[in-house]
Amino acid sequence: MKVVILAGGLGTRLMEETEARPKPMVEIGGKPILWHIMKIYETYGYNDFILCLGYKAQSIKEYFLNYYLYNSDVSIDIEKNKVDVHFSNSESFKVTLVDTGLNTNTAGRIKKIQKYVKDQPFMLTYGDGVANINITELVDFHKSHGKLATLTSIQMPGRFGNIEMNEDGTVNHFVEKPQGDGMWINGGFFVLEPGVFKYLENDMDDVQWENIPLKEIANDGQLAAFKHCGFWKPMDALRDRIELEELWSSGQAKWKIW
Repeated sequence: MKVVILAGGLGTRLMEETEARPKPMVEIGGKPILWHIMKIYETYGYNDFILCLGYKAQSIKEYFLNYYLYNSDVSIDIEKNKVDVHFSNSESFKVTLVDTGLNTNTAGRIKKIQKYVKDQPFMLTYGDGVANINITELVDFHKSHGKLATLTSIQMPGRFGNIEMNEDGTVNHFVEKPQGDGMWINGGFFVLEPGVFKYLENDMDDVQWENIPLKEIANDGQLAAFKHCGFWKPMDALRDRIELEELWSSGQAKWKIW
């Protein structure tokens, strides 16, 4: 099963980092967050990737074109124009790089990679979020219900403490940053049947995947949610990058399952 990663957005809320590179190339622990996402899938045996590129596509293309050298010990004889590779610890990634357009929205990007997944089920996720999700359990859940699409649902932790109090101000109950408010939200990590492309038949370049197509799939009773109760973290802003970097450097990166 191929893994499609949306890696073409502008990353405007992380402009401190994305002026020079696309968001999926922003590094955590010296590696692009895109690499971390791919490692999660590789751990479960999925190493055939399709990357939907857009903003600064050349940066991602150059990274993978030179990936072998980036991850090897090399000797370079400039006079003889000779390069000797002594050691490589590169991964078993197979990567298809597809330029899906600078301003194309997510539904349009997915539509443009249809010819690469053909008539086979595939996985899809965003190029800026990591989790300690069990991909095997996710795929098994998808196969069990027979619907066209599965998304991974997560509960975000609350940002503030909850207080219950009397009219006189006496606090009866306090919980610091409770786990959400009972609502489950879209956390990416989709499993999709090729039938979803019938929801992408019109001009999709300006359409967000979560807006029209996913809503229509849900309205037709073809969407199921896999509940993930473990670690999940998107890199939406600079504070998120800092938090992820701190988790990695302190050995507490729960998404590091390899």
